[in-house]
Amino acid sequence: MILKNEKDIIQLVRDDAWMMDILHAAKTLKLPDWWVCAGFVRSKIWDVLHGFTERTPLPDVDVVYFDPGCCDEAIEKELERALFSINPHIPWSVKNEARMHLINNMPPFTSSVDAIANFSETATSLGVTLDENDELKLTAPHGVQDAIHMIVKPTPYFLETQEHAQIYERRISKKNWSTTWPNVRIVHIQ
Repeated sequence: MILKNEKDIIQLVRDDAWMMDILHAAKTLKLPDWWVCAGFVRSKIWDVLHGFTERTPLPDVDVVYFDPGCCDEAIEKELERALFSINPHIPWSVKNEARMHLINNMPPFTSSVDAIANFSETATSLGVTLDENDELKLTAPHGVQDAIHMIVKPTPYFLETQEHAQIYERRISKKNWSTTWPNVRIVHIQ
């Protein structure tokens, strides 16, 4: 299959009943500025581009939202339990991006999309959501070309300092994506 643009990725997700079930489950939480993101989208793209007939297992399914009025981590755990009650077979991870800058020692984010833009790699800076009319929306703050060309490179934040570059390099090493997806090309910055 050839993927050329955002429209192709949206169609890819729309045609995947498993992914759509996850999006519908996440929508039931009625969270502000919510997205299912990162590996959920990227891995689907890479699986398809590698011609895999089975989905690569995900270590987690990241649901992010933005609520600066309530940054209690316990709320995130309650939301995860609510999602587990809908589908206990999904490795749910729910995070309020209004507090994640503290965990990651970064400047505060202004929205979930701002947080997604500051994920480590451009190919992972992807998210999907359903609007009030159940229309599928994709956010790709750095575009989709790196994801569909299977290029892993840092987002601008991780190019700012040597410390940030080291965080990126450690993550790339730990993920070892080319073992699962051999056509992925890693861009190192050190």
